[in-house]
Amino acid sequence: MTIANIECWVFRAPIERPVTAAVGSMTNRPAVFVRISAADGAWGWGEVFCNFPTVGAEHRARIVREIVAPLLLGTSSDQPADTWRHLTQRLRRMALQAGEPGPLAQAIAAIDQALWDMQARRAGLPLWRLLADTPQASNRVRLYASGLGPEQPAEFALAKQAQGYTAFKFKVGFEPDKDIADFEAMRAALGPEAQIMIDANQAWEPDTAARRIAALARYEPFWIEEPLAADEPLDVWRRLADSTPVPLAAGENIRGHADFEAAIRNGHLRFVQPDVAKWGGISGCLAVARRAEHAGLTFCPHWLGGGIGLAASMHLRAALGPAGMVEVDANPNPLREQVYPLNNLKDGWFHLPDTPGMSVEPNLAALARYRVALA
Repeated sequence: MTIANIECWVFRAPIERPVTAAVGSMTNRPAVFVRISAADGAWGWGEVFCNFPTVGAEHRARIVREIVAPLLLGTSSDQPADTWRHLTQRLRRMALQAGEPGPLAQAIAAIDQALWDMQARRAGLPLWRLLADTPQASNRVRLYASGLGPEQPAEFALAKQAQGYTAFKFKVGFEPDKDIADFEAMRAALGPEAQIMIDANQAWEPDTAARRIAALARYEPFWIEEPLAADEPLDVWRRLADSTPVPLAAGENIRGHADFEAAIRNGHLRFVQPDVAKWGGISGCLAVARRAEHAGLTFCPHWLGGGIGLAASMHLRAALGPAGMVEVDANPNPLREQVYPLNNLKDGWFHLPDTPGMSVEPNLAALARYRVALA
């Protein structure tokens, strides 16, 4: 069961208006999809994070094709976690030399997703069931509508509410008056019982974060995500957590078991949010999720890309049970909508199909108009 082929595609879907956050804007929706095929005919899919920088998708695809793939061809395909550890160690020094630990980790994460998808297909099981080691595991996952704003977040939230969502996350980190006005409109539109989260995308300096959160607290945010830069010292995060009753969430920009363990031990987070395509794939993020939940925290996978990573995030959350929520970008993205459509969402809950693997099979012909050729 050796790896026989690794293929990689870059897509860019045009959008009518940019997707904007405090950290930057996307003027199109990129995706890098990876398919691994094995000598026994099995295959699996993965996705590489490539939202930022906006020119980064092609570069990451070349990393997969020219650096990672040659290390894997002819090797075993049936132990994804071992392969993830081997690649992480094998490319550690290159990541340091190139100053690119993020892009290399993201390429490895996609490989890991694809190998787990392949493993579940071989077993004839949905991935969540293959991963499950708790009686709480089920095919039910609760979703929340994310990426709302910065323009008209309340109107977009109401549209998502009509589609069956019951929890919502919108962007803050802009001018203070705008953040307050947006939250006031969100709360008025959705009502006092709605779960509303806010995401600052690392916008604030430590000396201003507590003030900004205090001004928003009266609208009862369910959590505040990344109010500080991810690399702020842990004692700074701890002081901020101690200064506010609003729970803190983070994790999409934490990389490595040691840093996740330090964050969990520090006690400043209530919600832990690793991203299966930014670091760790299924193997790394599953270990972090189990560790977080053992510590009494809630695992809510981060995701803001195409349909393959969304499917992986849902199966990962489902494997641990129905607690927590999975992020679904509310902004238009055909690379998500056409690859993994979300039908029959009811009261915020989605039921994963009982088909083998991650239940995702991109129609490459239908996506061909978005494809970007690599030199």
